Parts: sequence; structure tokens; C-alpha cells
Amino acid sequence: VGRQSYEDFLQTDAPINRGNSGGALVNLKGELVGIPSQILSPSGGSIGIGFAIPTNMARKVMEQLIAGGKVKRGMLGVIIGQMDAEMAEQFGYKGTGGVLVQEVSPGLAAEKAGLKHGDIITEFEGHRIVDSNEFRNLVANIPPGSTVKLKIWRDGSEREISAKLVDAEAQTTVASNEAGNSDK
Repeated sequence: VGRQSYEDFLQTDAPINRGNSGGALVNLKGELVGIPSQILSPSGGSIGIGFAIPTNMARKVMEQLIAGGKVKRGMLGVIIGQMDAEMAEQFGYKGTGGVLVQEVSPGLAAEKAGLKHGDIITEFEGHRIVDSNEFRNLVANIPPGSTVKLKIWRDGSEREISAKLVDAEAQTTVASNEAGNSDK
């Protein structure tokens, strides 16, 4: 799973074998909860550990594909890290929720909103941040061009800022072209 991937898989012990088209992962009420997509296997056969894409994530992708033929994801323009107790203590921050801003990309939404290296993002659109995967997925689920509210911890206090998200796909394409890679 790469840096630009958006995952939040459900783990299942339902048998999923290589070449299996998946089928539905349902709960005891017969409601669709996921679409099997991957297995953990040294041989290609099921060892009882599989992963499914949650339906809420698949639904958002499906709706965007139907409406516009492609998936658009919002991007803030930061590289983030997971908070732990030791880092929190260094920043005078109580708790380990939130994500640490390790880098701010020049010219993108985060820089324009005033985010800085060392800020701790504690809340996104009213949702308290638990970990970096959750934060990345929350941002990606907001359409580009949307203005979002974040709470950050900086210099011993929490403050609120707003940022206008950019299109993640457009930024990835620009970065690839600048690196001399003509492939999208």
C-alpha cells in the first residue's frame, strides 16, 4: 500500500482465493458491509485472512464515477505523522490523538491556510482525529475546492483555521510531470 493510497479495510476470515471475484461480504442481517478485495497469503490460497473495502468507501467512489466518470479527492498538501505520548510531551500537548504536520507542500491548501511544520491537527470538520489513516481518508472524501475547518495545536493552544482543498489527482500529475515522468 503506497503513500497515495486510501485504505480503511475490513478484515475478514471469509475464504477469499486468488481469482475470486469477491462477491459480497454481508452481516447477519444480509446487509452488504464490504467488497472482498485482497488476501494475505504466501501461496495464493486462502489462509483465513482477507480484506474488504467497506461499503461506505465503495459507495463514494461509485457515486463519483456515475456522476462524472472519475474519482476526485481533496488534498490539503501536508505530510503527516502519527502522534505518540513522547511527541505530545515535547509539544506540550495532552493526549495522543491528532496528527503531526511534518511537512507543508509549497503553494497548496495547507500553506495558504497557514499550517506549519510542527502543528498538530486535532480536529477536521468537527471530527476529533484519532490517527493518520483516518485523517487522510477524511480529507480525501471531501471534494476538491471545498473549504474545510481544522483545529490545530500550536505554541501551547488550540486554534481554528480554514483551508480550501485542492484536487489530489491534479497535484499528483503536476508532481509527476515536474519529476520528468511523462506517465500519469
